[in-house]
Amino acid sequence: MRVIVTVVEKISSEAHINIPDGLDESVIKQHIVDRYNSGEMVTDMNIFQVDFESISAQIVKEHSSTKSA
Repeated sequence: MRVIVTVVEKISSEAHINIPDGLDESVIKQHIVDRYNSGEMVTDMNIFQVDFESISAQIVKEHSSTKSA
């Protein structure tokens, strides 16, 4: 029997960036999104911060072809 197992995990990472003072919340959010989309924001991957989301399995039925002559 063959089983396909799918594991979904959520990985959290951190980025430390400098943002100009005096910006309101919406401008800060847009600044962060712009930095992320442009590739300027480098995240520090902390692999120990992995959250398990789900696991599923699918049983694959194998068909055997037997031919008699």
